Amino acid sequence: MSGFFLALNPIVKMNYEVLFSEIHAKIKEEKNNGKVAGYIPELKLVDPSKFGANLIFINGGTYNYGDALERFSIQSISKVFSLVLAYKLVDEKLWKRVGVEPSGTAFNSLIQLEYEKGIPRNPFINAGAIVISDILITYLKHPKDDFLAFVRKLANNETINYSHTIAKSEKEKAYTNYALIHLMKSFKNIKNDIEEVMDFYFHLCSIKMNCEEISKAFLFLANDGKLEHTNEQILTKAKSKRINSIMQLCGFYDEAGEFAFRVGLPGKSGVGGGIVALYPNRYCISVWSPKLNAKGNSFLGTRFLEVFTTEIEESIF
Repeated sequence: MSGFFLALNPIVKMNYEVLFSEIHAKIKEEKNNGKVAGYIPELKLVDPSKFGANLIFINGGTYNYGDALERFSIQSISKVFSLVLAYKLVDEKLWKRVGVEPSGTAFNSLIQLEYEKGIPRNPFINAGAIVISDILITYLKHPKDDFLAFVRKLANNETINYSHTIAKSEKEKAYTNYALIHLMKSFKNIKNDIEEVMDFYFHLCSIKMNCEEISKAFLFLANDGKLEHTNEQILTKAKSKRINSIMQLCGFYDEAGEFAFRVGLPGKSGVGGGIVALYPNRYCISVWSPKLNAKGNSFLGTRFLEVFTTEIEESIF
């Protein structure tokens, strides 16, 4: 099926469903040495063969494939939601406590954090997301409830929730994350109680959503910061552009350059196997496949998006 034909027919349901099936059939035959995120005990229990994809266009068209409607732990994908909410609350003061540069190192690196005196490189590495969690605890009256309500509003779905089981599982093996927050506390970049911040951080990573819900929740970032279902301006157009820029540069740990090279879209991954990506003013797409590559990104999810943007000939480049 030609990408040219599909590009001319953006809202033909059967075409996209067939395309998804063809892409999946092609990439699942490739050698996949990926592994599920075993360092979080609860995630080791996920069926590694799961695969789902969802595509949503602005102003029409929603297309699902495979396990697109099965919920999973979105993990670091939720760091975009926490960043957006913090940006709304504290405006440009946010960037005094966290940077916007690619890390170039592992998402839980202590070395870089010490060298840069407790200021995380960006909001999507673990240290950065922990600082964002600290900010939200300072400004939100009921942090966990208020944050969950925000995610539900973005997705237009009141049934989205935390997984307390996964949050507990993360805490059990969170030695490096605790090292990160203690180091940042020593540099005075953590203002609140360490246990309170970490409890919030573990819960925001534990949120369970499916591919369709993730795409809906991210669609406002493809729509100049505006929620399509309510017309509410969540972020200004300028701030939405900045969030998309950070996703492009930092959304895939120290593989952001490779993802940009192969896929050509801003987005965010999570160690639960999910990836979300968007084309501004056009569409949002989410993929779920639990087996991760060496950088912590979904192996099949990345390959699926690479083939998808190549076939339909639509990326930001």
